[in-house]
Amino acid sequence: METKKTAVILINVGTPDEPTVKAVRRYLSEFLNDRRVIDIPLVLQKILVNLIIVPFRAPKSTKLYQRLWTEKGSPLLYYSERVQSGLQQKLGAKADVFMAMRYGNPSIGKALSAIQKGNYDSVVIFPMFPQYASSTNGTAIQAVIDQIRRWNTIPEIHAVNQFYDHPAFLDAFAERIQSYQPENFDHVVFSYHGLPNRHLEKNHPEESITTCNCETALPEFGKFCYKATCYQTTRELASRLGLKVGQYSVSFQSRLSNNWMTPFTDKNLLTRAKQGSKNVLVVAPAFVADCLETTVEIGWEYKEMFIENGGENLQMVESLNDSPRWIAAMQEILTPYLGKSH
Repeated sequence: METKKTAVILINVGTPDEPTVKAVRRYLSEFLNDRRVIDIPLVLQKILVNLIIVPFRAPKSTKLYQRLWTEKGSPLLYYSERVQSGLQQKLGAKADVFMAMRYGNPSIGKALSAIQKGNYDSVVIFPMFPQYASSTNGTAIQAVIDQIRRWNTIPEIHAVNQFYDHPAFLDAFAERIQSYQPENFDHVVFSYHGLPNRHLEKNHPEESITTCNCETALPEFGKFCYKATCYQTTRELASRLGLKVGQYSVSFQSRLSNNWMTPFTDKNLLTRAKQGSKNVLVVAPAFVADCLETTVEIGWEYKEMFIENGGENLQMVESLNDSPRWIAAMQEILTPYLGKSH
């Protein structure tokens, strides 16, 4: 019985090639012109992105990327390469591991070119986003399929469309949080990247986000609702950590308008500070690698705001990055897709 030849492609959101206005402008343009990211009429999207957002946002974002950059370059790219290498060592001959960014480099096209030349029987798409969202997991999976469908020989295609509830992921993240001794903090904030409310409504049009109960339980219609899975992730992690209701809260960061998911993390932290919380721990379980939204937005900007408004210490939990526990968890998540024979 012959073992199938499998390729795994890890996909994260992306990063500019360098922290310059030109590179950031190019990256933002590709990112924000994605129809799954900004889902408004095409003409309006082009005007908004190319004439307003990118020209005005690129210089500001460049300064943030300059703060984020290290001697190893982009942390997201560095950790992605380390994870690819570590996972390849774990999987050995079971699969070949490729890595790509949805926007920027290394591109999905480059990875798929190598996969096509390798004549693989099966391709496993593994977006690095625990909770499903059309603008992250959805666009990553679609980008791969859109290119593979043009091949003459199409392999089996599998996708890990989300893994927020996988015990290996939860155990790895809980272990990382526990290393910070959360019981010694006044409060723990679970901060997730926000989305426009209309993105949530599209996932379950029969149930409004204003009336659903996903903050307290995972409804059947909510298994692909980003908000519902964020709250479920939090409940699972809180249970593992022994956190009680009232010791932690959930909020959403990185909003571009007030018509995004609430509560907002910056306002949550501001309220905590003004109510007397001095020592707060912030966890970001939507990110498996540290990036602009964790290191800069939470670790620097939110920390500064918290202290300026009466807090004394805001500690951000480092993401899973390239930890051996996370790489082992990825292997477990991929196990159902590997080692099959024909």
